[in-house]
This record gives sequence, C-alpha cells and structure tokens, in this order.
Amino acid sequence: MKTTVQAVLIAMTTVLVLTGTAAAPVLAAPGTPDRITARDGRLVDDQGRTVLIHGVNNVDKTTPYIEPGDGITLTERDAADLSRHGINAVRLGVSFDGLMPTEGVIDTAYIGRVVRVVDTLSAHGIRTLLDNHQDGLSSPWGGNGFPAWSLRARPGPGEPNPGFPLFYLMPSMNAAWDEVWSNRYGVLDHLGDALAALAGALRGRPGLLGIELLNEPWPGTAAVTCFPFGCPLFDRQYQRALERLTGRIRRVDPTVPVYWEPNVTWNQMMPSYLGIAGRRFGNVVIAPHDYCIPSQLAIYLGLPKEATALCGAQQDLTWTHVDEVRRRTGRPVVITEFGDVDPTVLENTLSRADRRNSGWMYWHYNSRYTEGRTRPDPLGGAVGRSLVRTYPQATAGRPLSMTFDSRTGAFDYTFVPDPRITAPTVIYVSDVHCPDGFEVDVSGGSYSVDESGKALIRAESNRQVRVQITPRR
Repeated sequence: MKTTVQAVLIAMTTVLVLTGTAAAPVLAAPGTPDRITARDGRLVDDQGRTVLIHGVNNVDKTTPYIEPGDGITLTERDAADLSRHGINAVRLGVSFDGLMPTEGVIDTAYIGRVVRVVDTLSAHGIRTLLDNHQDGLSSPWGGNGFPAWSLRARPGPGEPNPGFPLFYLMPSMNAAWDEVWSNRYGVLDHLGDALAALAGALRGRPGLLGIELLNEPWPGTAAVTCFPFGCPLFDRQYQRALERLTGRIRRVDPTVPVYWEPNVTWNQMMPSYLGIAGRRFGNVVIAPHDYCIPSQLAIYLGLPKEATALCGAQQDLTWTHVDEVRRRTGRPVVITEFGDVDPTVLENTLSRADRRNSGWMYWHYNSRYTEGRTRPDPLGGAVGRSLVRTYPQATAGRPLSMTFDSRTGAFDYTFVPDPRITAPTVIYVSDVHCPDGFEVDVSGGSYSVDESGKALIRAESNRQVRVQITPRR
C-alpha cells in the first residue's frame, strides 16, 4: 500500500485511515510516556513493545545547578521543540555535589528542581535518564561532580594541572579516584545515599527512564593496567562499586532501570569486562560512549581536523566492543554520549546504531530560551539532518533491520510482530526531512497517522512486516 500523506492531514486531530481497515485508536500527542523496563536485551514499555531511544544530553556542571533561564536548563518550550523533532529522551545531568553539598545532608530544593524538569519533559512524551555526572572528579582539580568534602586527596604543592582531559593523569587525582573505588572514607556510601534520595523523589514517575550511576569513571592508579587490552581486575572492583550503588537505589525503588557505564578507558578503545563476574541484577542497561579520538584531540587540543578521516576505523572497533558486552551480559545497550559538536563523525555512530537497533543520546543540547533571547534551533541545520531521523519509537514485536538515509530522508524497517501485543508500532517521521508530508509503503500490515504525524503500523499476521517511508516531493 502506497499513499501520499499531505502535511495538512498530519495536523488533523482525527486519524486518517488509508487502508480500508478499522481505524486505530488515536494516541495522545504529546502524552505521558509508559514506564520502561530492561529485559531480554531490549528496552520494553508497559505494552510489551521494544522502545528505541533517540535522545540528547543536557548537563549543567556549575552551581547552583539546574536553574530555569540559565541558558542550559530545559524549559517547556525546549521540550516542545525536542518532541517535534522526535527526541524521546533526555540524559539530564545531576551532581553528587548538588545532591549532598554538605556531608550527610540532602539538598531537597535541588532535587525539587530536577523533578520539575523531569515532569516538564514527561508532559511532552520525553523520558529522562538521570546521569550522575562528573568530569575531573571534583573542584580541587578544576573538575565537577563529587563534593570536595567527600575526598581526602588534594593536588600537591606545585603539581601541574593541564586541565581537561589530561588532568586525569595527575597523581593526586588518581589517589582520589582510588579513594572512591576502595570506599576508603565512605564516599560510595554517601553517593549511594544521595542517589537513593533522588530515586525516592522520582519513584513511580513514568517519565523516569532510569538512573546512570556514574559518568566516565576513571580507574585511578589502576589505569596503567587498562592498556593495551583492558583491565579485567579493575573492572571487577568497579563492578562491585556499581553493585553497591545499584543495591542502595533498589532498596528505595526496586523497579527503576539502572545504567552502568564502562570505565572511561573505553573511550580510548579499550574493551569492558563488566558482567564477567559478580552478582546478577535485573533491569540494568549498559551505557557506553562513542567518541573518535582524533575528533576529540582536534576539539580540545587543537590538533588538525584532517585526522578525523581515521574515525571510521576506530569507531568500528568501539562497536565491536559494544557487540561483545551486549553478547556477554545480555543487556540492552544505549550510547549515552557521542558527537560532541563534530558533525563529521555523527553518521559513524548513527549508522552503526541503526544496524543494531541501539538507542543513543547526543552530546550536547542547551536550552534555546533565556530572558529576551531565543537561539537558533540546534537541530535545524546540518546536525539536525543527521539526528532528526525517521525511526520506530515503539515496535510491537522484534526489530530485524533498519536504515535511514540522512541525505534523502528514505527510511526502511522490518520487524517480526508479536501477536500478544495489541498496541501499534509507532514510527516518528522526521519533520526535518518531511516538511511537506511523506509516503508510506507497508508490506504485511496497514497504517494510519495519529494527530502528531506519527505513523501507526498494525500487522496483518504473524509474518514479517516491512515499512518504507519517503519524503513527499
């Protein structure tokens, strides 16, 4: 079945049925999202559908953290923009320093600001992953994340500080990271209490995608053992820390998904050994990053950009590691950072993620709106043509294959339907690539269009369904 869908029809509040079959129910647009669970290697909603995440990062690294109008924190208008572009998740940075600025004392006002952002996004159908963010550990090193009171180590007199990212090589910072992994002074216990308070405040909210325990964790003095083949001994110690934090959160909310990120030498092409040993927790997602080293060196150290030609080969290795950790752990994988304002490497991540039906979250997206000023749409230019993609937000079955051509806007998707699921497969159609409408061809099923312009696919049998969507010319 192939029919042209006019732009005016997309805006209608009734479903247009183009197949001659009974109309599908109208879905609220936007609306509060279902809760998500990680199981069977997938993210699954309350209807049993496979959920695919296309998200952005929003991280405020400086005090007082998450203040409306600060040019970073997302607003109602930002949420509407993101939803229109098919963004269904935000990785919202939270800070241990913000949660517990004084030893043993939770800042409930800060948690309240976090909750308001989560609720604002949820009202537009966007789920929030709460990311316990750090870069450079703590303020004594010019970093952020851990409160200074939680660590005893300090930079030595005259110790050079080369700044991000080379400050991770400072002996004093490595000593401080060792304090974290050994829990020598109770820092993991305090962090667990802080994350548990956060989980308790968000418990039961459908807009909560999960809690990521720690961004880009550095191994400390064990880092030298991570090259050139990874560090299984450190990863066992690191996994014990993740299990300690997961257990503390689960005492407050047994159902919240928890995201485990590989240690940050992953970003230097080292494999992860998470999941080889240790306790088994359910509802866990693996959350690696996909950055290209030449691209990062060009951005932060001023090296020639021509070296980004090597990014494809390096990212192939990263995705080999993704496949390994997915196969070993049986967990779903979501790439929680990539891009970093370098559009030349975006397609390297996006095409590899599409082939594996893996979700992703782009770094980085700030609020467009401050008092008296509106910035241009960050997803309206070249970056948007890559990121704002037609894709299946929820599949009533098992995904098989997916491709999207960011040059032409052509989308091709196949899946095997699950007859036990009564809700439709929901496909967001890129507003960047299809401003004048789109054409749909479904083999093995029928489709309609909901009031937000999403294609709703219903299978005719248990056989494979293929959906092709192209911009109307």
